[in-house]
Amino acid sequence: MIRAILHGVITIFISAIICSFIFALLLKLTSYDETSLQWVMHGFAFLSLFFGGFIAGGKGKERGWMLGGATGIIFTTLIFLFQFLGMDRTFSIEQWGYHVGFLITAMIGGMIGVNVATSRSRSA
Repeated sequence: MIRAILHGVITIFISAIICSFIFALLLKLTSYDETSLQWVMHGFAFLSLFFGGFIAGGKGKERGWMLGGATGIIFTTLIFLFQFLGMDRTFSIEQWGYHVGFLITAMIGGMIGVNVATSRSRSA
């Protein structure tokens, strides 16, 4: 169970790093600014959490909502600690809203991941 959650969190951070690199290149090499790509970046953040929950649920093979939820909570905790300890700021109301959405998205990803993983093992 812990291993599945760890795989999910690692998936989230790897996809976040890749997306950050791509968006940094887009912002540097084009005339786009952060406000024009804001919703696209949020969409990719939600996709990253979904895939992290999906991987956690697929690796765990049971209780996908719990594995996805734990993955989302660990992600939120790490981001909160980074922001609080590194920048001396707490979450705003808007950020809490995003992180609740991240949690729900990771839980849905975990539920789908469990169902995909168990349907593959049944058919094999």
